[in-house]
Amino acid sequence: QVQLVESGGGLVQPGGSLRLSCVASISTFSTYVMRWYRQAPGKERELVAAITTSDGITNYADSVKGRFTISRDNAKNTVYLQMNSLKPDDTAVYHCNAFRSIPPFVSYWGQGTQVTVSS
Repeated sequence: QVQLVESGGGLVQPGGSLRLSCVASISTFSTYVMRWYRQAPGKERELVAAITTSDGITNYADSVKGRFTISRDNAKNTVYLQMNSLKPDDTAVYHCNAFRSIPPFVSYWGQGTQVTVSS
């Protein structure tokens, strides 16, 4: 049974920082593209950041470029999202997603971690 467990969310003031972690119980973690999504109340789910498998190429939503950094540690089966200069608009539930890059093309989701940016 594959599990993705996120942690690191919480309440932070505008301008603050948080680091999210997602640990995956996947034996072939390095073959999965890892992504962070977020969903705010009343809004559609948004892709925030993604990182490829072994070469670690990253891409970001325009709304977080220059503020967020995604990284991965394949030895620890973990993906991170460093979030700096947080804004109230970043408030959402953040979900980790693992997408297998080789057949079979399966996808797994974590339960999410709440991030609230408020003074």
